Amino acid sequence: MYDSHRRLFLKSLMLGAGSAALHPVLTESTAQAAEQQGLPQAVVPENMLGEYGPWAKKMLGDGPAKLSFLRDEFSRAGIGAWREKARARLLDCMAMPDSGGIPKAEVMNRVEFDGLSIEHLRWQLPYGPPTEAMFLKPAGAKGRLPAILALHDHSGKKYFGHRKISRSSSEVDPLIRQHVDDNYGGVWWANEMARRGYAVLAPDAFLFGSRRVRLPHVPRILSGLLVEGNPENANDIVAYNRWAAQHEHVVAKSLLCAGTTVPGVVVGEDQRALDYLCSRDDVDASHVGCCGLSSGGLRTLYLAGLDDRIAAACCVGMMTTWRDFCLNKSYTHTWMIYPPGLPRDLDYPEILGLRVPLPTLVQNAEHDQLYTMPEMKRADRMLSDVYKKAGVESHYQSAFYPGTHRFDLKMQAEAFTWLDTWLAKK
Repeated sequence: MYDSHRRLFLKSLMLGAGSAALHPVLTESTAQAAEQQGLPQAVVPENMLGEYGPWAKKMLGDGPAKLSFLRDEFSRAGIGAWREKARARLLDCMAMPDSGGIPKAEVMNRVEFDGLSIEHLRWQLPYGPPTEAMFLKPAGAKGRLPAILALHDHSGKKYFGHRKISRSSSEVDPLIRQHVDDNYGGVWWANEMARRGYAVLAPDAFLFGSRRVRLPHVPRILSGLLVEGNPENANDIVAYNRWAAQHEHVVAKSLLCAGTTVPGVVVGEDQRALDYLCSRDDVDASHVGCCGLSSGGLRTLYLAGLDDRIAAACCVGMMTTWRDFCLNKSYTHTWMIYPPGLPRDLDYPEILGLRVPLPTLVQNAEHDQLYTMPEMKRADRMLSDVYKKAGVESHYQSAFYPGTHRFDLKMQAEAFTWLDTWLAKK
């Protein structure tokens, strides 16, 4: 009964909260009720905060945030000082915990599959269960290769991590196959990048796959009647994903009480994965890119905005503004997004803009249900203006594709060719 009510509630939100702009609405029944009670008939903008929406919108404002590179006090000549100041503020808001140094990876097994040499890796961070990852490169490859840190999506499916985008055999879980068909045009794109001549690392993110929260380790009041069942049983996996979706807000609040944040943990762990990738003898650390869809795009945004080792960044299906999240779409998104206090200093797209002048590609879907088109366009203008002000307008590229939230074959073709332009050795 709870699930059916929740589905109806979320459906009503999807129908009502995705407005492209704050159009004033006042229903006839509301107006009649107010008139009967002798109350002022205030027009309430349609947004997720109701009557508090205009107040929240005013706090965000229309002009550049305090540390926006687009403000007059920041110039092309002082871009280094601006970046240092803005990144320091971002790190302060994220409250990133200590996640150790370069991970010492254990090779759990090696296989050759579909022309690739593949290692199943595991490393231990200072906290939590071991992280598992897939490392892929062309079979027989010699010397140092350009590399990609491949970042998997969220999709409300925490049971799986890197297996959503990488594979090491012809045997694939049916749920993963369906996910890849729905989101990636039937292609495990990390494997595709490896076949193009890259060394590719696809790690599990915090709360996903090997890094997920196990049911026996939380109180019964949270786990309910769920138990750890057959690890590859579809019903058990779906049940776990449903539970994990509800548990994420508990994780977020608990981490805030511990003095950190979900994005701080996620990005810190991605940096450790980048440390490991760059440390390998078969990787050219001067030619490393990252790419991902959805929360993989979010992870790209933060990692590439903070770490200049990312020579080329491709953010797919994860670009809008804080205004869009605040008023229209936060209910569709993960706690991985939100560093407390940051919107006063940097708008969401400007986190990725911290990497200017390094090359950046952003891909959007015109009918992406997770954002509104006006705010996606506004985010695109911000990034374009940042690169233009820095004098490297050609280093920023964006595209809007017809359709819904995904990284399909046409988008992959553009992204992979673009990454080749900046990373592939001539």
